[in-house]
Amino acid sequence: MTTETSTPSPKNSRRKPLLLASTALFIAAGIGYAIYYTTVLSQREETDNAYVGGNTVNLTSQVTGTVTEIRADETQYVKAGQDVIKLDPADATVALRQAEAKLGETVRTLRQQYANADQVDATLAQKKIDVAKARDDLARRAPLLADQAVSGEDVEHAKQAVATAQAALEVAQKQFESANAGIDGVKLTEHPSVLAAKANYVQAWLTSRRNAIVAPVSGQIAKRSVQVGARVSPGASLLTIVPLNQLWVDANFKESELKNIRIGQPAKIEADLYGGKVEYTGKVLGLSAGTGSAFSLLPAQNATGNWIKVVQRVPVRILLDPKQLAEHPLRIGLSTVVTVDTHDRDGAVLASNPNNDSVLETKAFDQPLTEAEAIADAIVAKNAGNRR
Repeated sequence: MTTETSTPSPKNSRRKPLLLASTALFIAAGIGYAIYYTTVLSQREETDNAYVGGNTVNLTSQVTGTVTEIRADETQYVKAGQDVIKLDPADATVALRQAEAKLGETVRTLRQQYANADQVDATLAQKKIDVAKARDDLARRAPLLADQAVSGEDVEHAKQAVATAQAALEVAQKQFESANAGIDGVKLTEHPSVLAAKANYVQAWLTSRRNAIVAPVSGQIAKRSVQVGARVSPGASLLTIVPLNQLWVDANFKESELKNIRIGQPAKIEADLYGGKVEYTGKVLGLSAGTGSAFSLLPAQNATGNWIKVVQRVPVRILLDPKQLAEHPLRIGLSTVVTVDTHDRDGAVLASNPNNDSVLETKAFDQPLTEAEAIADAIVAKNAGNRR
């Protein structure tokens, strides 16, 4: 009887080392991914639900008027303080002339009141002299009556003269009080009526200057709704200006991704406009006080029987580097991918200190009031004459 001895095939002998190598490779890959996740992925949060935001400044008129000229259109750049829209100045010019005439009339009317008061003052002084004279005359005649040097009729006439002079003095005193009631204790140039007319003139002067509507900020015109010939009123939006040097990114993270996000953490932003060729650096400026749906026009009503849980997102504002923004301009509404480095978690979750500095400001509407007041003072001086 013959016994056969089995020998392993060369194919099976090669398979075992390959399986061991593959297993070791997968284990190494798993260990490497675990290390990578622990040291890198767990230290960052990423979302592609992020969009560029910015200020949209609506240009409005401060006065009512008819548009006669538009000096800039959509896509064009305007500088802060630049005249963008012109209104018909006819109404403002007429109002300014009326205010000037009213100011001059007020000054001249008060000038006459001051002159009348001076006249009444002189009359009052004369009446006081008359009373003193009548009393002196009576004092001289009364002792002579006992010696019959004068008649009783003369003494009686002297008494009547004193009474008449006293009555005239009282009338003059009342006239003096009436004449000085509206002007006592104040100079003509500082009289309330003059100051009110002067303020009306300055207001009319400002209105005439505001027929030129200026850009409050520098930026690109994004939307124009006004046309030549339109009648505009204060508060109506004429066009929109977007300052493209003041943009940010609103990254909408899931509520489960906010645990490690802190104010001040660095962030990297890639815009779909440029792709991966351009990478912006920024930092977390702040987190919104509520989810996006909470501030929507029609907030969700979850207290219903057909409620379905939806993962909410909270806007996180990312501040961009102005230098990078100048080199690679963005536009409002562009899509971006934001990655926040959450390695440093010592920062605050919400802002706690009030900001006393102005976030945005413009000096384009500053008016030289001193110039208007100087013109008004000249009108007052012209009509006041020598009385100031």
